Amino acid sequence: MATEAKVAVLGAGSWGTTLALMLAKSGKDVMLWEFRSDAVMLIELDRENKEFLPGYPFPSNLGITGDIKVAIDGVDYIIMAIPTHGFRSTAGRIVDGPGKGVVVISVAKGVEQESLMRMSEVLGDVWGDKFDQNMFTALSGPSHAEEVVMGLPSSVVAASIDIETAHRVQRLISGDRFRVYSSDDVVGVELGGSLKNVIAIAAGLADGLGFGDNTKGALLTRGLAEISRLGMKLGGKAVTFAGLSGMGDLITTCCSRHSRNRYVGEQIGQGRSLKDVLGGMHMVAEGVRTTASAYALGKREGVEMPITEQVHRILFEDADPLKATMELMGRRLKVED
Repeated sequence: MATEAKVAVLGAGSWGTTLALMLAKSGKDVMLWEFRSDAVMLIELDRENKEFLPGYPFPSNLGITGDIKVAIDGVDYIIMAIPTHGFRSTAGRIVDGPGKGVVVISVAKGVEQESLMRMSEVLGDVWGDKFDQNMFTALSGPSHAEEVVMGLPSSVVAASIDIETAHRVQRLISGDRFRVYSSDDVVGVELGGSLKNVIAIAAGLADGLGFGDNTKGALLTRGLAEISRLGMKLGGKAVTFAGLSGMGDLITTCCSRHSRNRYVGEQIGQGRSLKDVLGGMHMVAEGVRTTASAYALGKREGVEMPITEQVHRILFEDADPLKATMELMGRRLKVED
């Protein structure tokens, strides 16, 4: 099988491993990087990521390493499958930047809590003039790893300010059952994929409280409205928030049994504390940190975000979920916008 491209995937969680498997099976030469040496040893031994994605053996053209220099040596593409809170430190390990002509693809869905930066902004902050914005792509959309790795039909969007770079990523990753659209709206795609996780926590809270389909429908609709308000204020396009990385990802994350963010909300709605819920989770729920970021961004930009504000109160101020919901319902009547 002839290889078509050399790809480094940084981050051996479920989504990073899924992308690495998908690319390797399509003929690419793929190296998966994991920072934990014990995890690397186990994956090398098993030729499978039993921790995050059991049952899917690695093909011969998919390698695993704990050395980031080895991972990115001579690659055409670097996929950053790192949770938001580890994104900056991982980029910092690549001290000389990604290299000229290398396309960097972020699949992280979050806003850095301390700086309120999107991931493309974090890379620019870390790499400085070694970071070429034209060679950056944000890949986002409704794409639970558990379904993609099974070959269930899925669609996402690749966004770059240079549309040809988006097209390159589109051609790299698209397959028979994984369709990639292209966009030039990096801001919108990054924010849509991030902010929907906050609304997913709200949807989970509604589930945990025993509310019905009417509640879920209202939350998704009004949640999309506030995501769009903030996203457009920050430079995103309205059409993006109505697309795969906005409404598409929002529907999936708010309704799916695979959604970690929905699960967090559901458990809190049933009476558990945030600390207890997170302590029992192996994988990251990005929406918890993103709630703090979204709340701060809304305040900074003067954007009304009532659902986000109530989720923030519940997560970080110990507000009662039922009372917070009633406060939402009792807000001043207004025209739908």
